[in-house]
Formats: sequence, structure tokens, C-alpha cells
Amino acid sequence: MVFIEFLGPIDKEPIELEVCSLAELSKVLFKDEIVRPWLDNCAVAINDEIVKDFDYKLKDGDRVSLLPPVCGG
Repeated sequence: MVFIEFLGPIDKEPIELEVCSLAELSKVLFKDEIVRPWLDNCAVAINDEIVKDFDYKLKDGDRVSLLPPVCGG
């Protein structure tokens, strides 16, 4: 299982899913009406490391964080 957390203003509780890559996770999250609007703008971190490769293979126990853009000083 992979733990997915939604940070900042994304109004969604963390979930756990059985997925094997970021591409597969993206397809699952695209079906969620709360998360869909954020997908194009979020950075993604796996175990606190920013990842840009959607072919990245996920392992059991990985933590995926969706990081929306923020404003501030």
C-alpha cells in the first residue's frame, strides 16, 4: 500500500492505495473531483523527495505528498 497525503488547501483526508507508479496514481486521482483541479499544478514528493518522473515505481510503504503552489512571504 502507498500512503497519499494532500497538503495545503487541498481539502482531502490522506488515503492508502495499491498502485505501482505515479502514472497509475495520477489516473486514480484524476477520477476524484476534489483532487482533479490540483493535479496540473502540484509538485509531487515521494518520501520527502520531489519527483517529476511519472514512470517512477512506487513501493509498498512509500508516502506520496501532493504539494500545491502557495503564496506567502
